[in-house]
Amino acid sequence: MAGVQPNSEPPASHHHRDHDREIESLQEFDRVIASGSLAGHRVQSVDLTDRTFALLSTDTTESVFLGCPMEPDAAAKVRAGGALVFPPIPDLPFDPYRGSLYGPDELFEGLVDAGYDATPDARTYHWYQETKSDGDIFASMLRSIHDDAVSDALDEHLAGAQVVGIMGGHALERGSAAYAGAARLGRRLTRDGLTVATGGGPGAMEAANLGAYAAPFEDDMLDSALELLSKAPRFTPSITDWARAAFDVRRSRPAGGTSVGIPTWFYGHEPPNAFASHIAKYFVNALREDGLLARCNAGVVFLPGAAGTVQEIFDNATPNYYESRGGPTPMVLVNREHWTEKLPTWPLLQALAADRPMAARIALVDSVDEAPEALARLKAEVPS
Repeated sequence: MAGVQPNSEPPASHHHRDHDREIESLQEFDRVIASGSLAGHRVQSVDLTDRTFALLSTDTTESVFLGCPMEPDAAAKVRAGGALVFPPIPDLPFDPYRGSLYGPDELFEGLVDAGYDATPDARTYHWYQETKSDGDIFASMLRSIHDDAVSDALDEHLAGAQVVGIMGGHALERGSAAYAGAARLGRRLTRDGLTVATGGGPGAMEAANLGAYAAPFEDDMLDSALELLSKAPRFTPSITDWARAAFDVRRSRPAGGTSVGIPTWFYGHEPPNAFASHIAKYFVNALREDGLLARCNAGVVFLPGAAGTVQEIFDNATPNYYESRGGPTPMVLVNREHWTEKLPTWPLLQALAADRPMAARIALVDSVDEAPEALARLKAEVPS
């Protein structure tokens, strides 16, 4: 794994060279094996129990095997040949060495038959709750390896993409006008060719991912989805009912548009939403929050929210102020009354931006429907 932190990207050529050495599927393994050598490669979570002969006859100098099942003879040979082997960990509800992002079907497996508590997502949260309290360094190490693998997979997935973040509160209910507005925003930005990224949870986050999912379909698809979802307006008291409604929408209109959700088991009471096609779920919330904002290279739209959204605004404003990630990126705050009266964040943001390049990259709009044009305008501005 490259293990690159989002605010310290290496030069592009080095980044791609590292990922060229990663093997994350049996097909990739067979293709590399055909070249005659695994030397220097990193193999992530590939079941190699049927590739014993290949492993016994291949150069594995300085290669690394992360969670790859293999026969004992093969494991002994690759170690003797100079490889580093991290064996699979039995009885874990998650794969710490995974080479790809999650999908909703994986995290919610078993939902229909047994309910949410039986899903890998819920079981991983329970494991996290049990292990974080006992201070076991082994469990802590597994969480760290997992989160680094997820960051690596996220970098690969988003390489070359124009990513726009949509931030907002988890309490926004299905069936509300604000939820529908956030969904329209996600749809519009996806149709504009951007990759929508959210915190991956319920509320405004789910709405934006839903909009991205609806982007390839005719407009009335979103209307029918909103009506169906309104029958389970919130994730309490039943996450099972809430999630099943989302999968009903997905089954009725499969193969929707893609987007990214970046949730965390730190807030385990908040489930991930089923409309993000690619899910980067973390144990460490600080990695998740910084990683989400750092990857929004096309800007961020902030919908009305509470403490968490205020924190995200200034987490995003700080690198824009110091230009620590390069030039400032657009920030659009939606709902003038909310951000000037209820939670007067906008005046402080304006004061911070005064006489700095980021002043040309911030905007306050009255409604969510104005956000796409504001975002496009800010991207076109040349900071002084």
